[in-house]
This record gives sequence, C-alpha cells and structure tokens, in this order.
Amino acid sequence: MRWDAQALERGDSPAAASPTAALLPLAGLVRTVSTPEFAGITFHEVTAKSVLNKVVAGSRMPFDWTVNPYRGCSHACVYCFARKSHTYLDFDAGLDFDSQVVVKINAAEILRKELAKPSWQHEHVALGTNTDPYQRAEGRYQLMPGIIGALADSGTPLSILTKGTLLARDIPLLKHAAAQVPVGVGISLAMTNEQLSEAVEPGTPGPRARLKLISRLREAGLPCGVMAMPILPWLSDSDDALDSLFGALAAAGATGVTAGALYLKPGTREWFMQWIAREHPHLAGKYRRLYGSGSYASKEYRAWLAGRVRYFKDLHGFSDSQGFSHRDLDGGSDHDNAREEEAQYPAGSIPDTAGHASPRHSGAIRSGAIRSDAAQPTLF
Repeated sequence: MRWDAQALERGDSPAAASPTAALLPLAGLVRTVSTPEFAGITFHEVTAKSVLNKVVAGSRMPFDWTVNPYRGCSHACVYCFARKSHTYLDFDAGLDFDSQVVVKINAAEILRKELAKPSWQHEHVALGTNTDPYQRAEGRYQLMPGIIGALADSGTPLSILTKGTLLARDIPLLKHAAAQVPVGVGISLAMTNEQLSEAVEPGTPGPRARLKLISRLREAGLPCGVMAMPILPWLSDSDDALDSLFGALAAAGATGVTAGALYLKPGTREWFMQWIAREHPHLAGKYRRLYGSGSYASKEYRAWLAGRVRYFKDLHGFSDSQGFSHRDLDGGSDHDNAREEEAQYPAGSIPDTAGHASPRHSGAIRSGAIRSDAAQPTLF
C-alpha cells in the first residue's frame, strides 16, 4: 500500500486523513503516516540532523555511543523503561509511546556521514538501548541493514539488543559485519510463559519465537547473550518459572544471561501500576510496598532474587557466564548498588573488542549456590 497522502491529524480517524496535516511540530517532520497494515499505529517520519548519541558522562554502561532509529515502540511492553523519553516529544508515556512512533528515515545516510568524520574514533556503538530497532516498523522502513552496513564499513564495533525476530532477516548481513568488526547480539527474554508474555509485552514475538531466534543466531556462528529482564515479582520469579527460563536459554545455546527485577522509573511506574491494579488487583498493594516511592525493588528482594538466579544459572550451565544485574549487595546505598547492577551485560551481547571469545561454559555448581527450596521473603 502506498503511504503517500496518508498523514493524520491528531484525533482524526483514518477516513479523515489529510495529506498535509502534521500531528506535532516535531523537528525535521516530513509527514505523518497511518495505514491499515499497521492498525492503531501512527508513524511520524522525520529527517535527523544527527543519529550518533553520546552516552551521558558518568554512565556505567559498557558503551559510549548509541543509535536509535525509532522513538516510541509498538512492542507496547507495560514495563518499558523508555516510556518517559516520549514525553520529551510532547507525547505521553502511555498509549502514545505504544502507538506514536517517530522514524528517522535518513538514519543510515546521516550515520555514514558522521562515521566518516576524521574525529570518529571507531568506538563501540550500541543499538536498541532505548527503543527496539526491530519493532514492527522496521519491516516497512528497513533502516537496520543500512545502519549495520555503515558501522561495519567504517570499522566500528556494534551491538544489537532486541525482542524482534525480524532480526533473523539480517543474519547474513551480521555474519558479513562480524568478519569486518566485533559484533555483539543480545535478545531480551525474561519468561517462557506465553500467556504472561502476551499480557505484558503484547506487541512482541512470543517466547518460543525468540528462543528459535537465539538458536538461529548461534547456528550462524554469531554470539547471543540474553537479557532476562525484567523478572516480575509474584508473576515470573517462582522456581518453576526461573527453571523453565534458564533451561530453555541453555537449550537454545545462549552465550550468557543477565537477569534482574522489574525497574520502575517515573513514567513507567505509573503505567505499570495501572496495569497491575487492573489485571492483578491482589498484587497492587504488594508492589507498592515492594517499590515504595522509588524505582527499584527493595534491597532484600533483589538479594533474594540474586540467589535464585545464581542457583538456576549454575544448574543450567551458566556458572561462568558474565552478567547478573543484581549482584551481591554487600555495601553502599540501595541506589548506588542498583545503578551499578544496571551496567551488567551478558556474554555475547557486547562486541569483544579485545579479540577474546566469550563462549558459554558449563561449569560446576558452586558450593555457595542457594538451595532450590529457598523461600521468597515473606514480609512483602
């Protein structure tokens, strides 16, 4: 379907489309597009002046540069930490984040120009750090092949983090890129329960589909770390759920796993708490007590979850794989520890610029592993 003459004015229906109406005064806005092919989603095509983003000074992230070709995300994950970033564009952090997607249509072209500058130091560039580069829009706009090609051709290491199985389309391109520069690949998958996944991340491919993607990446000789985040208190943190998750990731061949509890920063917190109150009202009070007025679950809960995750990582052969987002909490304030925990990325998801392989080792279960019948803290 041609997308010309498909611009929509805010609040209008598709039948009232205007070819010239702009939704908001977004910088570089070319047109606003809606089509039955993507029912319920409006795309705002913009031309960007720059796409290389410098990570804020003092960040603990294992990269200094990012590229995000999309703003907003049709995955519609109720827990997405990036929701508040949509308010910077005068959208809301709830339904607008899920349905109003900004597309940097010239991302690859501008990136090539930025990477060609003599000042560029060929530092690692991370993709998928804010919104997913392989959300549904990528099937239409196909920005990622040009972005991957620009990075590889310039000699720039790259990493991708995604929930989108559309990544499989670009496996040949990633294999070619990996012959030129270090490449890391990460898949976000924190549960194997298909019904729960459909409820909390309704726009994403289900767990089975993402497990197949992990296997395809590994069969292609590419690394694949897994961000098992967020683990949802009382919904996906039981022994059965964690055993199923880590067992499935091991069977799929994941090179490493990082796991951690739900993170509720402002913007996300309000949206998620509304969802909990509506879908699981019996848990609403528990979540309020667990998170208090902050963004992180209590230190006691995080320490308990760390023990459970260590046990199941050991059980399924991930003992020596780097990455547990909630590390041993042995000093410092809750906030300081939690911030440091965020920076833990699983083996395979970050390009190995030192040239060292990062395979998944089976390893023996450590003597300090927690018993499988360890109880969740009862005071919540």
